[in-house]
Amino acid sequence: MGYKAIGDGIADDYQAFLDAWTTMCNTAGTNAILFIPKGKTFLVSRISFKGPCTLQKPFVQVDGDIVAPTREGWKGGHPRPTDTWITFSNVNGLTINGSGRIDGRGSDWWDLPDKDRPSALTLENCNDCQLSWLTHVNSQRNHISICDCNNVLISHITINAPEDSHNTDGIDISLSQNIRIEHSSIGTGDDCVAINGGCKFINITDVNCGPGHGISIGSLGGNGRVDTVEEVHVQNVHFSGTMNGARIKTWEGGQGFARKISFDQITLAEVYNPIVIDQHYFSDVHRSVKASAVAISDVTFSGISGTSTNDIVINLNCSAVVPCTSIVMNNINIQSTKSVASSSCVNARGTATETSPNVPCLS
Repeated sequence: MGYKAIGDGIADDYQAFLDAWTTMCNTAGTNAILFIPKGKTFLVSRISFKGPCTLQKPFVQVDGDIVAPTREGWKGGHPRPTDTWITFSNVNGLTINGSGRIDGRGSDWWDLPDKDRPSALTLENCNDCQLSWLTHVNSQRNHISICDCNNVLISHITINAPEDSHNTDGIDISLSQNIRIEHSSIGTGDDCVAINGGCKFINITDVNCGPGHGISIGSLGGNGRVDTVEEVHVQNVHFSGTMNGARIKTWEGGQGFARKISFDQITLAEVYNPIVIDQHYFSDVHRSVKASAVAISDVTFSGISGTSTNDIVINLNCSAVVPCTSIVMNNINIQSTKSVASSSCVNARGTATETSPNVPCLS
């Protein structure tokens, strides 16, 4: 069934997309597809695809291109911080697949504060979902946001935005569990993947990251917040030309924990800060030391090698109030292209074996 979408990249096809979704979502059984054909460009203004659906396994095949409205064409004035261009909410069993491109046309948004920019694509309260093969470019803010979801697979995707497009995270995850990111390439102006509070059982495997700010856990504990993250495992990732590689960042004065985390089999090519734990993220040196901190423990860095454009290639900047504990480093060899590689280590406890450069505070 057709829904009279124009597909010329000029006319707003919002209503055709929404009508097609409504029909599919309310179809009984398991066999229905929302098909976006190749060879056309569909301009779609801010849209929300809502469930729950009668259809057991909604399937969106995106072979054509989808483009966002311009900043001037955004409906409803400036977005709120939680606004998203394309949202899927309360939809279980969803598959989004195809060879198409989702273009946020973000360049005319990037000079605005974060609160005035929408994210491009959000899955909210969606369980047992898959997102694969698409290309996501030039988001207004986050390219893909996963919030309050369980069991989501993201695979074989490409995300691209210029290095100077600030706060254009590739994939931003919060309040979610059992999330897998595999076989993908992500290059943006901020984190390739950001893992925020309320997350557990996050697995990232076989990802190329760069440019960008690396793969980050946090920031956690902002403004005294209680945040928890556990069971995050990053494996077989290549960082190229990124600001950071493997990073954990927490605010002073926060509470909660980040634990049971591993970064394994990581390669680096001219990464400025290859390994970072920072419990003083956004701290104010003019204020007194906070009485609490997000506890960081059971973190393993293993099989990490390559080059850095900085002389300090391992930086463990932990809290005197709540030190980092059970930090394990094994089989690490990072060279500096600038000078002799070194490490900085404060208030961290654990072990380091076969690690170059040496990390003195780890026995």
